[in-house]
Amino acid sequence: MQNLFFVSVAIGIFSGTSITAKAQSSVNMEQVNTAVPAKGSTKFIEGIEIKAGPNVAVEPVNIKKPENITTPRAAIKNEAADIEKCTPIQFKYAQLLNMDVESITNHTLYDFIEKWWATPYRYGGATQKGIDCSAYSGTLLHAVYGFVASRTARDQYKACEKIDRENLQEGDLVFFNTRRGVSHVGVYLRNGYFTHASTGNGVTISNLDEPYYSRKYIGGGRIVVKPVEE
Repeated sequence: MQNLFFVSVAIGIFSGTSITAKAQSSVNMEQVNTAVPAKGSTKFIEGIEIKAGPNVAVEPVNIKKPENITTPRAAIKNEAADIEKCTPIQFKYAQLLNMDVESITNHTLYDFIEKWWATPYRYGGATQKGIDCSAYSGTLLHAVYGFVASRTARDQYKACEKIDRENLQEGDLVFFNTRRGVSHVGVYLRNGYFTHASTGNGVTISNLDEPYYSRKYIGGGRIVVKPVEE
């Protein structure tokens, strides 16, 4: 009887173990099936499903290169060729005026300045042995532009159409009060520079922004008289 009892217990134990193992296997498979979604779909929240869309083919974009565009190398070559054609006077005054050498195009004007460069100042003078400011500006206007100007700086100022500084052009006159009203005159070039016969350096080039001339500057003027008829 006792042996029969132990056999029954043993059968019960083994039977229970077998059932437990099968149950655990079923639980594990359920977890696996739940954790791994079906291929082609992804589940994030119950009831919401995002499906992969079809592949979209992207057509390549063809960018056409613009035609007839000068390459930088060709442009540099042309620019170098133009610079080689410039004269020594163009190089000199481009440097003095802080400009590109190709911008010095009024050869008559700069040839005139070069001819008179460093001529000493002489009050009442009108030659290359000595010249004053109004004689120099009048001589330049006649030689370069064909204008006849009055003899004194004051009279030249009266004969001019008054021009604001920002509107000054090459060949306009610039006037200064160096002693008792309009007493000095020069011819405007460009970039703030003007040529004149100065008492200290003779015929030269100065800038309107220099402290002395900035303080003494009165204004600009443009000759309105007609050119001399030949």
